[in-house]
Amino acid sequence: MAFLCFNSLPLPPSQPRKIAEAPFNGGLKPIVVNGDPPTFVSAPGRRIVAVGDLHGDLVQARCALETAGVLSSDGLDLWTGGETVLIQLGDIFDRGEDEIAILSLLRSLNIQAKKKGGAVFQVNGNHETMNVEGDFRYVEAGAFDECIDFLEYLDEDEDSWDEAFVNWIAVSERWKGESSNSSKYWGPWNLVKRQKGVIARSILLRPGGLLACELARHSVVLKVDDWVFCHGGLLPRHVEYGIERMNKEVSDWMRGLNEQKSSSQIPFIATRGYDSVVWNRLYSRDAADMEVYPSPQISSILEETLQAMGAKAMVVGHTPQTTGINCKYNCSIWRIDVGMSSGVLNSRPEGKLCWSLIQSLMIEHIKWWVAY
Repeated sequence: MAFLCFNSLPLPPSQPRKIAEAPFNGGLKPIVVNGDPPTFVSAPGRRIVAVGDLHGDLVQARCALETAGVLSSDGLDLWTGGETVLIQLGDIFDRGEDEIAILSLLRSLNIQAKKKGGAVFQVNGNHETMNVEGDFRYVEAGAFDECIDFLEYLDEDEDSWDEAFVNWIAVSERWKGESSNSSKYWGPWNLVKRQKGVIARSILLRPGGLLACELARHSVVLKVDDWVFCHGGLLPRHVEYGIERMNKEVSDWMRGLNEQKSSSQIPFIATRGYDSVVWNRLYSRDAADMEVYPSPQISSILEETLQAMGAKAMVVGHTPQTTGINCKYNCSIWRIDVGMSSGVLNSRPEGKLCWSLIQSLMIEHIKWWVAY
């Protein structure tokens, strides 16, 4: 797993809020968050860990978090990262069966981390926005089952949403254990069960639905100190449009605040199109694409974007890197999705010490990136 610690940069004007009220061990200053959903974060002196695409694979998610030193290995799902800042880069949804359980785990870890002076942030990826739009093409049968079970659990549970959501990971694993011998077959004749799963997922993830509102708590672009985190890639026109504006528009859409408006109100610049924030692959292309997209041109676009953001580097997921975690363009871009989910490449969680980045930025601390 990899992390790099930097001194915080001045933040753009906004209404900041502290997520830690007093200095913790070592006398570190509190983490300060600007924007709703979070857009600019000052995390003085913290270790920063970024985790890429998880795609519904709870086993691999736990493995990555344990290796990063932020999750206990005893099965109790305890935060062990102290004052670490963890950032998950989206695509928790699709291709796996434990999407809601992973969301529940991350929410629980965030609550625990805040008590230790740390924090957990998430950014939404293209598979989150696809599901809010009702695009269920990549949903596994087990994920539809989880939606059915989750709605049943909410109907029976008397706790608040926050408590019920945090507790879901434990409940879901218990229910799975109890029903391990039952058939989970979703054959072509099991149309009633399939329809029930689609309905349950639609209820939860339509704009204004409970899970859509949960996703609305998170941004599509996050800047922590002088690092930019997003799922696909940020471009100059995105920055010109306004990062806080874009994050708020996506959040409002997910909350269902645009329901009375036309479909054109879906935040296209962030969520639709090959060069939107969650779909962009410009910085993750391999050598075969370089004739169409010359490397110097891409480097120039990246440099312009980072200058506009007042940042030194960007970290992205979205495009699996078959050669492992890597950086490009003088390590101004880090690609950390290595297809770890069993629904993608089923690769092992990987960590790489970023000596080249340390040298190029002349920083004094060491960080590992967590690739997933």
